[in-house]
Parts: sequence; structure tokens; C-alpha cells
Amino acid sequence: MIDTISAGPTTVFLIGSHTNFALFLMTNPHLKKYIQHIYIMGGGVRSKDRCPNNSSTSCIPQQCADCGNLVDAYASNPYAEFNIFEDPFAAYQVFHSGIPITLVPLDATNTIPINEQFFMAFEQQQDTYEAQYCFQSLKSIHDTHSDNQFYMNFYMWDSFTAGVAVSIMRNADNFNGENEFAEMEYLNLTVVTSNKPYGIYDGSNPFFDGRAIPKFSLQKDGVHSGHVQTGLQDPFCFVPGSNKGKCKDGYTKEVTVSEGVRVLVAKKAKPNQDVQSPLNREFFKCFLDVLNLPQQSGRFNISRQFPYYRETLYMPDFTNRSLGKPVVFDMDMSAGDFLALTYLLKVPVEIIDLKGILVSGNGWANAATVDVIYDVLHMMGRDDILVGLGNINALGTPSLGCKYVNAIPLGSGGLLDSDTLYGLARTLPRSPRRYTADKSVKFGAPRNTDHPELRQPLAMEVWQSITRALNPNDKIMVLTNGPLTNLANIILSDKNASSVIQNVYVVGGHILDECDEKGSVFTVPSNKYAEFNMFLDPVAAKKVIESDLPITFIPLSAQRKVSSFESILKHLKLAGKTPEALFAYHLLSLMQELQQQHQAYHHMVIENLSTSPNIHWMQAFQTHSGHIFGRNPWCGFLG
Repeated sequence: MIDTISAGPTTVFLIGSHTNFALFLMTNPHLKKYIQHIYIMGGGVRSKDRCPNNSSTSCIPQQCADCGNLVDAYASNPYAEFNIFEDPFAAYQVFHSGIPITLVPLDATNTIPINEQFFMAFEQQQDTYEAQYCFQSLKSIHDTHSDNQFYMNFYMWDSFTAGVAVSIMRNADNFNGENEFAEMEYLNLTVVTSNKPYGIYDGSNPFFDGRAIPKFSLQKDGVHSGHVQTGLQDPFCFVPGSNKGKCKDGYTKEVTVSEGVRVLVAKKAKPNQDVQSPLNREFFKCFLDVLNLPQQSGRFNISRQFPYYRETLYMPDFTNRSLGKPVVFDMDMSAGDFLALTYLLKVPVEIIDLKGILVSGNGWANAATVDVIYDVLHMMGRDDILVGLGNINALGTPSLGCKYVNAIPLGSGGLLDSDTLYGLARTLPRSPRRYTADKSVKFGAPRNTDHPELRQPLAMEVWQSITRALNPNDKIMVLTNGPLTNLANIILSDKNASSVIQNVYVVGGHILDECDEKGSVFTVPSNKYAEFNMFLDPVAAKKVIESDLPITFIPLSAQRKVSSFESILKHLKLAGKTPEALFAYHLLSLMQELQQQHQAYHHMVIENLSTSPNIHWMQAFQTHSGHIFGRNPWCGFLG
């Protein structure tokens, strides 16, 4: 951003959170002079009446008169729009930066909902790869919408903003914002960052609470010094006896000249000048025309880019082989988990018969990383193995909360790093199996999508499928490498779980002894003894531990005895050059390099390698259930 803006006059489009740009402005004030204009999609000023006139079920009546669109938080904050609400203080910095701003708020986007006529016209007009991609994306949203109000709930948000901005920019002398697609007006606006009364510190405001000097030298009794909404269910925001909350964090509020800044605001979308056209908005026609222009069109789709690629599933034939112990692997998709998975797939099926994989979405990677599992299975010729997607929240936590998972760092091995396997995920073969948004009536959807057979199975569905297919005398061995959310849900939902599970091997936990070793949750300084897998869902861990299942723990003390990067890499370098060995070598080499060069990755010897090629499991198969694996000769038995 610094390089681009310092090179000369620049126009900025903001169609999401303002955090990055606000940080740029606050740390590089000398570069503001190069920014000519900011176009913003977001906020709601005077917006209302978003519900259809004949709606009685899909909208709660009071929502139709609210300025915001936080669909899960009308009872606490009916004023905010998502983009601004994501970081109100950042948006305030942008609005009050002194740079000219054009805002396309809900006021305007609410007047250009996707309608059936536009959808049909789009379906018939797909002459470029980009048009095809955009339509398929829109169709996926249409087909998977939870009710029949898609045409009243989906709008031309970001694309409409881009159209308005480009139309204004075509005329350099256009000071009133005249354009083809929206009616404009100037308003005095500000962004609400906290709630009255100001100067009352209740522990909600990180800029003031516990600070002798407010952060950023903010005024102690100023507009930023009030209560900051702490969540969608913040008790402060509720009004007794009312369904309408009082919090206004993220509200783009119309104020007096002295309180706000002058902003060019889009009021509503202009109608189509061609009254004979089935498209009722001028922007609809332009959008389809531009998307289908042959100029600057996409060069290829995936089949053109990879002409020899074939979507072939590799299903092994074990007809004449004696299969080993049925195993279910529960993973949260950290880098170490993928190494462990590869290792398990290398064990002869006469020893381990991997029946399925359960995925935790509340661990080191986002749920979408399930695609990488499919790619690893495809590389190993095991497209027969079922993969089930589990919960993305810990037991007993709100569906939109992040009580424990917020301890996972964005980088430093977590989330972005794990999601991409440190950038190496794209080097894996591409599996025909992917996560899809396809839905099936068979599993409770209101309608089938085009390919209901491609629907992503859930963890419980995979578990049930595996247990139904078991031979009468078979029992399952469960290996867990992440939080115990899925296993706890199985115990709660399947009354026969204890009769079909022979053993559970848990990588996780930290048992204190006289050595007083610290835990692994390095992102929560106040918690010195917890181990990540247990910390990410302590309620689930308690449920599993207190169950009657035979459990063998592999705690931190045992994990910390795993070989170092150098030792593992040395052995891998001497091993055969199979695709999986090369992948493991490249991944571990990259992790070692990061660990050596960056302080933020120093923990990785413990956190990620602890679950790499997991000799603990193979040794644990020989131990008695209920044991804790590992013995420290100086500190005694860790149990």
C-alpha cells in the first residue's frame, strides 16, 4: 500500500472492514496527500423498508425500519452495517481523515436487490469465463438459500459500489457525483464508536479501561470513551421489554456540521432508462454488458489451464486382503495433523484400516481447509475414505462466538498458515472431491441443488455411516489430534458409542507434576498450564474424560520428546523419494526455517511436530487403556 500510494495520486475502494486502511493512515500521515478519493461500500444512514410488503415470516417487523443489517443482532444493535461494525474505530479514522469520501450505503444497495428477471438474464448471458464464474457463484447462493426470499435478501452491494465509482470517475470535473446508476446527495456523517454515557469505564473499552493515558491520546470524556459493544449478546445493549437494542457501534450517523464530515452519499439506484427492458435498474444492464465484453476477458478456466487434468477418483481394492483395526481419525487440520494423516495412510491396511476422518472446525485451521484433506487422500490413492465436517464452536459456546478459538494465532502456525499449509497446499494434487455448498432434501434442506450427491457430509453422518457398516464383532479405535468436540458430540448423540469404540487415543492434555512444566497455550499468558487441544473445548474434554470409554492420553510431556526438526529432516532426506516424503520434507524444512528466523514461530517444535509422524500412537497400541503415555526419569511417572 505504501509503494502504490507514494507513487502518485491514488483512489481507494473500501468494500470490507476499514482496519488495514486506517492503520495505513495512522502510521503514514505524510502520504495522505496522495489519496485523491475514497469510495466506501457500507454503513446505513436513512435506510429502511428492506422487507417485502407481503412478508409475514422472513422478517421481524421492527427490522424493516432499522438502518443496519446485523441479522443476528437486531435485539442489541439495529443501527450498524457489517463492514463498518467490523471495526468502528477504524472507520471513524477513515471518515475523519480529511480525504474526500463517497459512500454507497444500505440506503442505495437496498434499492437494487437481485430479482428474478436479472437472474434469468444473467443465466442466458455468459460469454466470458468471468461471467460464467460470477453466475455460478450467484447460483450457488440462490440454490442454497435457506428460504424463498432470496430475491429480497441478496443485493448488488460491492459490484454496485464499483459501478457508481467508475461512472463518477469517468468525469474528472464531476463535483456533485453525477453518475449513471445512483442518485447522490451530500450529508454530514460520523461513525459511532462507543455508546453513551461517555467517560464511564466499565471494562468494555480497550482504549481507556486500565490505562492512565488513553490509547492514541483520545479525549477522556469524548465520543470514543463510552461503552463498546462486547458481542452480539452484550447485556448492556438490550432494552427490557423491547426487541430493539440501544447500542450504535458502527452506525454511520447523520450529525451536525461540527460533529461530522461532509460525505457524498448514494441515495438509491436509478431505474433503467429503457422502460421496455425486463431489467428494472440501469446498473443491471451495464453489469452484464461489461462482464461479457471480450476485451480484458479471462484467459482460461481450469480445464483450459490444465488440459490433461481428469477428475478421477482412486478407490483401492482390498478384496483379497485381511483388514486391520478399524480406525477413525479426528483432526483439526494443523500442519502436524497432515503429516500424521500421511503417516497413517502409509501403515499397511492389515494393521490400520482408516475408515473415516472427522474434522474439527474450532482448531488450528478454518473448516474450509477440509479441501486439503481431500487432496492428501487423493495423492495417496484413498478417495474411498469418508471425511466429515464437525462443529466450528466449542460445546456450550454461542454459535457466533469465539471464546476459545480466538487463542489460535492468525499466523505463527495457526489459521492462515495452517489453512494453506504454509503456502504448500497448492503443490498437492487436486482431488475431484471438494467442499461444496450443495444441499439435499434427504438431509433437511428445503430443496435439492443441482448436485445433492456432492453435499459435504457432517461428522456425525460419517460416524453413523461407519458404525452401520461395521462387522458384528468389529470395534473402532479413535485417534484424536485436536479438540475433543466431535468425540463429545458422538458420546452425547450416539447411545451405542461405548459399545462400538474399543479405545480412544488422545494427543493432548498436560499433567502437572513436581517439574511444574508450563502448558502450550502461548497466546493466553494468564493460562500457564493448559494444553491447546484441551483448551479449545474444555467442556468436550471433560465429557470425554468422564465417559466410560477406555482412553490413552499422549500429553505434552510425551509430545515434547519427539525428535527435533534436524533429526526428522535428516531421516526424511535419506528416505525414498515418494511424493508424500517429498511433501513432508518441504513442509518441515519450511517450518524449520520459520522457527529459526522468526520469534513468532519458536513454539512450533512443540506445537506442530508433536503430532507429526506419530510413533506415539503405534507404541500406544501396545499399552493398556486408560494410561498416560510417557515417563520422565527425573520427575517420575506423568499420570
